[in-house]
Amino acid sequence: MKLDNAIAQMRKGVLEYCVLAIISREEIYASDIINEMKEAKLIIVEGTLYPLLTRLKNSGLLAYKWVESKEGPPRKYYTITEDGTEFLGELNNAWKELNDSVQTAINKH
Repeated sequence: MKLDNAIAQMRKGVLEYCVLAIISREEIYASDIINEMKEAKLIIVEGTLYPLLTRLKNSGLLAYKWVESKEGPPRKYYTITEDGTEFLGELNNAWKELNDSVQTAINKH
């Protein structure tokens, strides 16, 4: 098994969680989400992000609105819904449990 593939799979597993967390902080444009993910060293491309945003929106976890732009076409800004906030809280709990379990497994003497 190649290390790059294993790391990529680990990152894919947390994308939804990270994207929801970013959107929960403020109304945000997709390219700003990509920039925040890059800053966190969680590289994501448009071809991955847009289907994820659509899936989250169709699940009722996100909403969006179109905002006119001075620099071109209107932009779609995303916000988290009440259901999305509840789901994110559940993901926070699941992440803490998973992190604790992983730490226990890898640090056991």
